[in-house]
Amino acid sequence: MAHRNVCTMLVRNLLLCSLIALGVHCLGKKIIPDEEKNPAYWNTWAQRSLKQALQLQELNTKVAKNIILFLGDGMGISTVTAARILKGQLNGQSGEEYRMEMDKFPYVALSKTYNTDAQVPDSAGTATAYLCGVKANEGTLGVSAAAVRSQCNTTQGNEVTSILRWAKDAGKSVGIVTTTRINHATPSAAYAHCVDRDWFSDGEMPQEAVDAGCKDIARQLFENIQEIDVIFGGGRKYMFPKDTPDVEYPSEKQHFGTRKDGRNLVEEWKERMKEKRAHYVWNKKELLSLNPNKVDYVLGLFEPSDLPYNLERNKETDPSLTEMVDVALKILKNNPNGFFLLVEGGRIDHGHHDGKAKQALHETVEMDRAIGRAGLLTSVHDTLTVVTADHSHVFSFGGYTPRGNSIFGLAPMMSDRDQKPFTSILYGNGPGYSLINGLRENVSTVDYLSVDHLEVKCPAQRHNGGGPWDRIHLQVFHLEGQIPNHSTTTTPSSSSPIL
Repeated sequence: MAHRNVCTMLVRNLLLCSLIALGVHCLGKKIIPDEEKNPAYWNTWAQRSLKQALQLQELNTKVAKNIILFLGDGMGISTVTAARILKGQLNGQSGEEYRMEMDKFPYVALSKTYNTDAQVPDSAGTATAYLCGVKANEGTLGVSAAAVRSQCNTTQGNEVTSILRWAKDAGKSVGIVTTTRINHATPSAAYAHCVDRDWFSDGEMPQEAVDAGCKDIARQLFENIQEIDVIFGGGRKYMFPKDTPDVEYPSEKQHFGTRKDGRNLVEEWKERMKEKRAHYVWNKKELLSLNPNKVDYVLGLFEPSDLPYNLERNKETDPSLTEMVDVALKILKNNPNGFFLLVEGGRIDHGHHDGKAKQALHETVEMDRAIGRAGLLTSVHDTLTVVTADHSHVFSFGGYTPRGNSIFGLAPMMSDRDQKPFTSILYGNGPGYSLINGLRENVSTVDYLSVDHLEVKCPAQRHNGGGPWDRIHLQVFHLEGQIPNHSTTTTPSSSSPIL
């Protein structure tokens, strides 16, 4: 009993230490809420958190009928923390104390990350890991580590299947929703077996690979698992014959079709599905006009390539991630056997690669909104929801900023290197800040809150190995063990059968 009391006191003290906030000034005003000045506030918070944690220790033996996997591409711990502050500030709070939808999940786990051939992973090998349960080489999709990137003859015999196929074979409905092109790294591992993530269509493949019988990723989307119930994302141009004008951008050649084989994969899909309750849509109006109760299959390709950043999308024509998830779930729920849905916030990664933190963080906030919407449309009694990431980025923020400081704002001191202001958010490498006469510009003289502001000087912003730890947010079922993975976070397995 004495040991238990000591442990309880230790945990309580650790919780208290993690919650202590120092009085700070922001714009000349103290922003510490009055209740936080009372020690009893922190004592009560710690005790409540401890009791809730202890109540979760009883094993959950229920079997999940439905599974939703939210994947924030490049969404490392620092991204989650910064996005939490941003979402809180967007809701009129100082931000640090805010709880995102993913923060409300009862379980949080950590995992190591790497590819079989890479210390810092990419999104293809990691997708193979958390979707197929098999570690793989960088740049490969749906194949084991025996397959070598770009070597077509190493594909056959090394294919591995994904949870999407397992779910389909179990009689469940399945869906993929992404803000990237549908044949990008993350979604592709759900259905494709390809030794090169860049083989989007046969137009991007070397001729020798085509001659050897390897299939491009777009083709595999329709041929490997022919009846994926819901497909939402970008990537239209990879489905149409070379030089076919795009329906939305008919005069822009960079959006023309890319296929050398002359196939129109969309028309082939429509012909194959004409006797079913199936629909092809390419804009928000068509998507939202669907009656989910009268739709069994839907193919939605909303852009020639990736979808626009949420901050830049046309709200009249381009669906948000939340809107796509809403429609997808309403359709998938029609199957009494349940469903599996993969949702990717893919442009979080792109924002970071571009060194545009504002884009990356707003993409994270939008994915959190989608998580909240999914929670409203499903039940914790039969649905397992997992929120995770595949790798991190060399993204950080610091500089002793006061509480409530804009997450995109300046640190409260000058750099000791050049005696100029600097933003709290920094990248370890990336596109770079501007140079004026060979020196870093004075960031206080420019619009550092712009979506295009850059704050680093390096050739290109790269992935981060995850720290090497990152978080997995788990909902509903007690989980133990994990599928082998090399992403920043990993998809765990349920303590009872899922399918």
